[in-house]
Amino acid sequence: MRTDQILTRLERVFARLDREPERPAHLQTPQMSRHRVVLFGSTLAFYLAIVVAVLTTSWLVRLDWQIMFFRPYEQWPQLHAFLDYLVVLGQRGPTAVMVAAWLGWRSWRQHTLRPLITLGVALLLLNVTVGSVKLGLGRLGPHYATEIGSAELFAGGDIFPSGHTANAVVTWGILAYLASTVVTRRVLSVVSAVVSLSVGATTVYLGTHWVSDVLLGWSAGLLILLALPWFEPLIARAEAYVFDLRELLRRRAETGRMPAPVVSALTPLLSAGGKWRLEPAAAQAAAEPAPAVPAAGHTPAPRPAPLLTGRPHLIRSERTPVTPAGSRRPAHGERTAARSASARPVAGG
Repeated sequence: MRTDQILTRLERVFARLDREPERPAHLQTPQMSRHRVVLFGSTLAFYLAIVVAVLTTSWLVRLDWQIMFFRPYEQWPQLHAFLDYLVVLGQRGPTAVMVAAWLGWRSWRQHTLRPLITLGVALLLLNVTVGSVKLGLGRLGPHYATEIGSAELFAGGDIFPSGHTANAVVTWGILAYLASTVVTRRVLSVVSAVVSLSVGATTVYLGTHWVSDVLLGWSAGLLILLALPWFEPLIARAEAYVFDLRELLRRRAETGRMPAPVVSALTPLLSAGGKWRLEPAAAQAAAEPAPAVPAAGHTPAPRPAPLLTGRPHLIRSERTPVTPAGSRRPAHGERTAARSASARPVAGG
């Protein structure tokens, strides 16, 4: 491929990026359909079954101990270095930053805050639901187990359900949930499923979680994704509130009803790409300090009326110079006469 062809294609790509498309008309908000309700109910039943199985120290707890004694990290040590990096895809901080950056770019291009608000709602639900169960059950991990065959519950731990697994399901699944086309949603659903399954299996390999922790983490993350359509009205109201607040701040800044420091801080945010600017009169009015408000119960003293005279007010340059009273220096006329007298020759002998 020649250089001119490459440059032509790059110009086309940047031309598409420079456009500001409107909100996609084909983008539909997911609804809580009957199929989704059935999936939500089935996943909730599976979630409760795992919790009951662990609470009753059933066969699932025995499976946890068998895999722990198997020690997968010793059976396949060559995978340890790679899986140490793979498990980062389930950590809250790095994944949230990466996904938020992508969704922020989408929000800017599509002129909508729905992607970012949806991510915030999903992470909030994740922290509340998973965090409360973790602290409530207090299960210890395999490396800190104290009694063989025990479920290790109510011992001050915080690993049940697996936070890495639930976070991987929610963080990467939100991309599929917010996809604008059916094909993209299916592809991203497969990718998020592979990533979440890999992260969960990696935590079992490293010995940081029991198998039951991972199963409950998958269920917890899937429940949050399936329940998001119930929060769509709340997300829409939050988006409308943010845009209304932005418009209100813009109007106040234009009319000069906002303090100058606030106007200078909000001007880059409200300028809509640098096209909007404060008018000089509005900026001057915004910079003027507001009049002082007297305290309650305090009557301000009346200000004296200005002295009005019939004569016009003269500026300093138009006034007649006057010799100050008590000056030792003679007047101008006397000084002139004295100089003239001293300049004449003295007559007579």
